[in-house]
Amino acid sequence: MLDTLATADRSRAEPTGILTTQHDDRIIEQAITILEARAFKAGPLVNSTTALRDYLRLKLMAEPNEVFVAVFLNSQHLVLACETLFTGTVDFIAIHPRVVVQRALALNASALIIAHQHPSGLSSPSSADVTQTKRLKDALATVDVRLLDHFIVGKGEPFSFASSGLL
Repeated sequence: MLDTLATADRSRAEPTGILTTQHDDRIIEQAITILEARAFKAGPLVNSTTALRDYLRLKLMAEPNEVFVAVFLNSQHLVLACETLFTGTVDFIAIHPRVVVQRALALNASALIIAHQHPSGLSSPSSADVTQTKRLKDALATVDVRLLDHFIVGKGEPFSFASSGLL
C-alpha cells in the first residue's frame, strides 16, 4: 500500500504529457491575470472636490462619534482605497501619523485626502485639528506622499483646509 501511495505522489509531482503542461500553463496565465488585476486595480478618478465632499458628508454625517477617514490616491489621483482609520468620542479623536503613513506606504499611495466629522455639527476646525493636520502633512511629506486636503464634516458645507489656505 505504501508503494502505491508513493507512486501516486510521484506521478502528481512529476506530470508528464502535453495536456498536463497546457493545463498548467492555463492555470499560470489565470494566476498572472488575477495578480495583475489586484496589483493595478484602481477606483474612480478624483477630479471633483464637490463630488468627494458630498461622498464624505454622506459617509460621515450620521456617525455619533468622531471618525477619521483617509482616501488614498495614486499619482494620477485614482482612488486606491477609502478607509476609516480611527474612531473617537463625541468631541475627540486621536490620530496617529505613523498609522496613516504605514497605510499609505502599504497601498503605494502618492497622495491623500483626509476627513473627519464633528458630531456637534460645527464644521470649523479647532486648534487641535489645525495642529494635527500640520503634523500629518509633515509626516507624509517625509515619504513623498502629498496631503491634498482635509475636510471637516458638520452641518452645512464641509470645511476644506485646502480651500481655506490652511494646507
